[in-house]
Formats: sequence, C-alpha cells, structure tokens
Amino acid sequence: MVKPFLKWAGGKRQLLPTIQKYLPPELTTGEIQHYFEPFIGGGAVLWAIACQFPHLQRSILDLNPELITAYTTVQQDVESLIQQLENLQGHYFSLSPTQQSQYYYQIRAQFNQQRQGFDFRTYNPQWLERTAMLIFLNRTCFNGLFRVNAKGEFNVPVGRYRNPKICDRLNLTEVAQVLQTTHIQQGDFTAIATGIPPNSFVYFDPPYRPLNTTASFNAYASQGFDEQDQRRLKELCDRLHHQGIRFMVSNSDPHNIDPNDHFFDDLYQDYQIIRIPATRMINSKSRKRGPISELLIINYGDHG
Repeated sequence: MVKPFLKWAGGKRQLLPTIQKYLPPELTTGEIQHYFEPFIGGGAVLWAIACQFPHLQRSILDLNPELITAYTTVQQDVESLIQQLENLQGHYFSLSPTQQSQYYYQIRAQFNQQRQGFDFRTYNPQWLERTAMLIFLNRTCFNGLFRVNAKGEFNVPVGRYRNPKICDRLNLTEVAQVLQTTHIQQGDFTAIATGIPPNSFVYFDPPYRPLNTTASFNAYASQGFDEQDQRRLKELCDRLHHQGIRFMVSNSDPHNIDPNDHFFDDLYQDYQIIRIPATRMINSKSRKRGPISELLIINYGDHG
C-alpha cells in the first residue's frame, strides 16, 4: 500500500482504520466521483482512498508552498528526484556520525538560503533540488518534524538515526503513479468551493486547535491557524452541506483538557460529532501522558 513520503504533523496513518469506517457509503456505491483534500499534509488518507477507490477523480490543496512543491515534483519527475535522493543518501552514509550531523546542518542552511527568491509558482529544475533537500531533512531531522520560524526558515535540529531511509524508491514510484491522475493546487482551503461538483467527498484535516497553551499544532506553518480560521472552515462546511456535498473534518477534542470547553460541539452542533480514540499524547512529561480522543465531524449517515 502507498504510504506518505513525508512525515507531517498530525499524520493519520494510525487512525486510518477508524476514518475508513466512517467514510460515506456513496464512495463504495460509486455515487461519489470526486475526492478533495484541502489540507494534504502527509496524505495518508489520500493514499488509502486512492487504493480503495481508484475510480475517484482526486484534487489536493495546501497553503504550504513547500508541500505543494514536493507533491508536484514527485508527480512531474520522480525518477530524477530518486536519483538526487540516492546521491544524498550515498554521501550521507559515507560519513561518520559527527560528519553526518555537520552535513545535515549544511543542507538545512542551503535549504533556507534557497528559499529567498525561490519561484514556488512555476515548475522548474530547482524544484527537484529543493524537494530532495526537503525529503532528506524530513528523514534525518529530530522526530521527523517540519517546523519553521516566523521567517519561514526550517529550524528543526538533527535527529539521531542509525540508517534512515532517505530514498524509498518503491514508495516514491507508487506515490507518483497516484499523483499522475491527481490535481495539485497551492492555496487557501476555501479555493475548493469554486466549481466543486455535487457528487464529491471532502476530507478536511486542518491544523488542530491546540489542546492547551503550551501544545500548539499550528507551529508547523508560519501563517498559523487560529479559531477564526476554524470558524471559516465551518462556514465552508455549511456551504458544502447546502450543496449536498459530503464532508468529514478531523480535529482535536477540547474535552481531553477541559470538559467544559465546547468549542467544536457548539461550532458544529448541526452535524454529527464522533469522538474516536487516538494515541497522541497531550503532555511531554511522561507522568501526564495518556491516550486521548479526537473528533470526526460528518454531515452524513447515522452514527449516533
């Protein structure tokens, strides 16, 4: 099965069986012909849906230009990308641990320097180099995080891995095959509202509302995603619902921290809110860690 080629905050691989359980039945019957995912991230749900429902016409979107650059590069020239990754991997494995760390920071500095004046709008040969560097950093940085500072600079320190798989040729090739028939677009999530067919299903996996003041799921994009953005998303869901379009929204469950925090229960009171078990942890201190629930919000079926 195709799997994400980038590790991204809020990845859904562990929750896939639960998400698949609550997908609209019209996907199976073939009544739904179009799939949209406006916060693509690592794309775990996209890959699963592409394998399970290959008949769908797929469209993905994200505000993050680095992500869209990477997805487009894999779509356009995966073989050249694989060659660059194999070169990076070969050189990395030829170095001592100390030299590997130095090499990581060299690539990170190059990645950040290249960002100045980089053309994220028109596909060009530089996209290959940048995507290769992004995947290299993603595979060798601490905990596989993608995090940028206020200037948009990647600032994650080096990780400690014995043999990181920098180039996964087989998976990249399979990802590229799926993307050949997938429309890719960079922009705000509201862009999907223009011309979306009625026989569509939309999966929203936005940056999560923070569970507390110290844990922020918004730190992975310099723009952030605040409560006003969460409300904008709900307004878009209302528009889709009135058009007869099925949607699913994932988000954090405020009840994990404060049972009296009904932000999403109030916001989405007209729709079904399903609390599902998750394995994410809500505190860095081990004595305060524990399983939590997350939210799935849907406008179809009866799962009460």
